[in-house]
Amino acid sequence: MEKAYVEFSKEMKDDGYTILCPTMLPLHFEMLVNIFRNHGYNVVQLKNQNANVIAQGLRNTHNDACYPALLVIGQFIDAIENENFDPHKIALLMTQTGGGCRASNYISLIRKALAKSGYEYIPVISFNVLGLEKHSGFKLDLKIILESLYAVLYGDLLMNLSNQCRPYEVNKGETDALALKWTEHLADEIKREGVSYKKVKQNYDLIIKDFKKIERIKDKKVKVGVVGEIYVKYSPLANNSLERILLDEGAEVVVPGLVDFILYTCHAMHTDKELYGDKGIKYPLIKMVYYWILKKQKDMLNAIKRDGEFNVLSAFDHTQTLIKDYVSVGGKMGEGWLLTAEMLELNENGIHNIVCTQPFGCLPNHIFGKGMMKILKQRNPEMNIVAIDYDASASEVNQLNRIKLMLENGREALRKED
Repeated sequence: MEKAYVEFSKEMKDDGYTILCPTMLPLHFEMLVNIFRNHGYNVVQLKNQNANVIAQGLRNTHNDACYPALLVIGQFIDAIENENFDPHKIALLMTQTGGGCRASNYISLIRKALAKSGYEYIPVISFNVLGLEKHSGFKLDLKIILESLYAVLYGDLLMNLSNQCRPYEVNKGETDALALKWTEHLADEIKREGVSYKKVKQNYDLIIKDFKKIERIKDKKVKVGVVGEIYVKYSPLANNSLERILLDEGAEVVVPGLVDFILYTCHAMHTDKELYGDKGIKYPLIKMVYYWILKKQKDMLNAIKRDGEFNVLSAFDHTQTLIKDYVSVGGKMGEGWLLTAEMLELNENGIHNIVCTQPFGCLPNHIFGKGMMKILKQRNPEMNIVAIDYDASASEVNQLNRIKLMLENGREALRKED
């Protein structure tokens, strides 16, 4: 039976096809890209961010699709037409969770957009561990999955330390240069030596030691947490470079790590068993994977705590307990209850100023983000939350004004505290 999609074949891999992936977390993705290159995949992280990306997204996507889909599709089409790629020797790579969020339909939306633009022959690879689609030229073996997980842990650590150094650095650009240096070093080390967990833990200490050497001013800045839909929360393309805006406004940015979302996904799968009585061998395996990843996250967080120089957020199992008396773990579409939990986690750790980013019309975010703001503020009066909608038609001036109002409230609270 003929497949309903263009397969990325082994011959394509052997022929050196370029695999394009969208931008989300620049540091994390750069390390992941290097890992896939080490395994023979010519992966390139796209960095095109311009007005034509949005224009192409609007032209090739139904207006009911959420903003991240529009941006990803626009970025792909813009790169195909304006970057130096041979359209007959490229493939596109997109994650697929298989959940109830519209993000599970991105693969089909991308294929429709390609066909509309005359590129129906370009393969779209589904990056998933659930076996939703299979491509003979792209296989996630245990080694790649393991190396990718450690790349995410490294990325979370580098993001955490960078965000705590960047606002205070004396020599501008030193933090970003150090983060890039470590990103390249770690990918190269994994290529040469593979993964040794003993070495991973040693690297945690070396990375922290390196970031401590950055000369920083002793100043007290407003701390601002960023939560929301996973793509808009992390991607500078989607949130109009929100972290840079906050940094320019004199704030210190705090962003929960990507490994929390991975743990949330494992937790959500196991919740199905508890809620619906599903049976199968996959659930004991999911539970085992969950606790294994949780242990790795705790080791990374404990390395930061042990050193004592930098602040750290909570491990996932504690974050999950914070939603008691707020929302149910059964609310797990999109970011689901994790969004509420991350706001409570930030507040518990002294970050009371929060920007909740959401694509316009994203139902899970309107329920667990904007929909929870009233009760969160009632029970935690110190919380200073602003929900920002991101969409092709959204006004950047309006977004900026609302962010500045939140920051001014945060500065006033800081003055009172002092």
